[in-house]
Amino acid sequence: MSIVYLLIGLTLLVIGGEYLVRAAVGLSFKLKLSKMVIGLTVVSFATSMPELIVSLQAALKGFSDISLGNIIGSNIANIGLVLGVTAIISPIVIDRDFYKYNWPVMMLFSIGLYFFLANDNVLSLTEGIGFIIAMVLYLFFLIKQSKSKSRVEVDEVVAGDQLKGISYIKIIIWLIIGGVALWGGSELLVKGAVDLATAMGVSERVIAVTMIAVGTSVPELAASVIAALKKEKAISFGNLIGSNVFNIGSVLGITAIIHPITVQSQEVLTNDIFWMLGFALVLIPLAFLPKKLIFNRAKGLFIFASYLLFIGLALFN
Repeated sequence: MSIVYLLIGLTLLVIGGEYLVRAAVGLSFKLKLSKMVIGLTVVSFATSMPELIVSLQAALKGFSDISLGNIIGSNIANIGLVLGVTAIISPIVIDRDFYKYNWPVMMLFSIGLYFFLANDNVLSLTEGIGFIIAMVLYLFFLIKQSKSKSRVEVDEVVAGDQLKGISYIKIIIWLIIGGVALWGGSELLVKGAVDLATAMGVSERVIAVTMIAVGTSVPELAASVIAALKKEKAISFGNLIGSNVFNIGSVLGITAIIHPITVQSQEVLTNDIFWMLGFALVLIPLAFLPKKLIFNRAKGLFIFASYLLFIGLALFN
């Protein structure tokens, strides 16, 4: 039955990713925002909902390792798995906003999470509120910056031109279909993955940073791969960076406000979070070397191989 859940979940996630990208491109024209900002807000919000649901449920049931492992593992998967696979399929042109604004913010949120947890092994109510406030300020800055530009940024639009005249009703319907399909698909995928992992006899933390993290990152994979195939590359890269910021700022922020998150396994702080920081940090040298602002197939293969190494060490150490 686990295999059936996995297959149905994957199908729903692909459908959801398709509708989400259509809605995001249409919305970027309607609101006169850049597609990078749409990727960082609308798409990131919808594709991060599975992480929020899983982390909140786990925290309320006393499984904090799953809450933290899910987010840390998802952020690793978003770069190592999703960005790696997306770049292998089609090289990505990196927007300059990435290294000016988006990457520094992602690093600040990631480092902030480490220090909050290392301080007292708890992500508290106050720290959760701090993350939410920082997230709101970041989104406000993104939208204000985008509206100050004289034109909508449209990079290599293929399907996008067909969506200029799309109605708000259709966009809302697509967002609902995409969000529901992504949520339902992730739930089924996680259930199937956890059943298989439990049968293998591994710990909750390992299940969280591998199986559950991959399951909840499949929406990002589906949305980003489809966006890359449609040449909507600003959305692909923006979606990943936005999801990582959103996972920490909003998902852990909201979860900590509702129920403080306690570190149960020290491996979260001594191993997993350093992998997350490493994957985030390596994006800058990869963005500029050897070819500037191009994330090509070779770079994609490198970070994908690194991700496989992380999974192998987590499962078999």
